Amino acid sequence: MDKKQLKYFREKLEMMHEDLLSEADKTLAEMTGQNDKYPDPTDRASAESDRSFELRIRDRERKLLTKIKSAIERIDNDSYGICDKCGDDISQERLEARPVTTLCIDCKTEQENFEKVHAG
Repeated sequence: MDKKQLKYFREKLEMMHEDLLSEADKTLAEMTGQNDKYPDPTDRASAESDRSFELRIRDRERKLLTKIKSAIERIDNDSYGICDKCGDDISQERLEARPVTTLCIDCKTEQENFEKVHAG
């Protein structure tokens, strides 16, 4: 992968990182500013369900932040875009769709098929 492509993916990853942090800040501000006095138990249950859902989303985003940092580290050590399993290049299309990926499409497909077989 050439320097121009690496720069493009670094900027894309950094933008994803900033967007996720911005969303987390908004969630924190909303949750700390909420008034939790609900006269109706149904309203309270609904609000708690919404809050729980929001926190699950933020937890998934926290995990994605870790993957983004790891991808940026791979750019820094010249291993970005190389499959962790087989060592082949990961296609530009795959990196465009999922810039944090560590597996080429063939290895990912193999992994998913293995998980399907052994999940049950």
